[in-house]
Amino acid sequence: MTTRSPAADLPASVTLAEAPMRQARNSAALWTATGRSRGHEVVRRRGFVAVAGDERAGTRILIQEPDLDPGELAELSELVRRAAGPVNAEDPFGSTDLSHLGMRNWQMPVMLRPPGPVDAPALDVIKVRRPEDLQAAERIVIEGFELTGFEPHRPGELFPTTLIEQPGVEVFVALDGGVAAGACVSVVDDGVGSHYWVGTSPAFRSRGVGRAVMLGSLAPLADLPVTLTASKLGRPLYESLGYTVAAPSTWWASTPATP
Repeated sequence: MTTRSPAADLPASVTLAEAPMRQARNSAALWTATGRSRGHEVVRRRGFVAVAGDERAGTRILIQEPDLDPGELAELSELVRRAAGPVNAEDPFGSTDLSHLGMRNWQMPVMLRPPGPVDAPALDVIKVRRPEDLQAAERIVIEGFELTGFEPHRPGELFPTTLIEQPGVEVFVALDGGVAAGACVSVVDDGVGSHYWVGTSPAFRSRGVGRAVMLGSLAPLADLPVTLTASKLGRPLYESLGYTVAAPSTWWASTPATP
């Protein structure tokens, strides 16, 4: 496994202090692409981006600045109140209080990996191009993240076919014995990559699938700084791949979250 001094060799173009802003922008790029692919309304303001979905997909809010003005906060609050389904809000700056909306909150770290070599994965990892592979990735994510709102499974609801046609968006699947076992989504926006939905099918856990799909999807991004938001369980894996914690991100949800 390639090792490095975590913070010393971060490129000057993206520092640890800048990582929350870059994560905010990248998350907005992913959810804008997802919203457009699903045919959902995308609301873009200086301080936030919101994707207003249906009863199953819910509404996603991406805070883009640490200083929402009163008008932006009022509009955001109204979007939450009239949301058709569950609401999840991501605030990489940890500066916007949504407690007045009755939402619960918790924190997860924003992490940053500098450009650098990537080891080969121990399993085959494919970039998704076929509809059947995209559906396999979709099922893995729904099962791995326990996205009960997307059950029963409706192919193309979580990952529409047109998602992989959106600029900068790629979906990867790791194969174990020829069977789709892990999946993730990567997004490149403004020279920075990021990862989302890094999941493993429950039947294949503790077999190195998560590491494999991360390595396979990191390889095309080896020359870029890469951010992500880590769960408690995922953080040790990401640290072993060269990621460094930059700052805590605050997440808000009206129901159990879907990070």
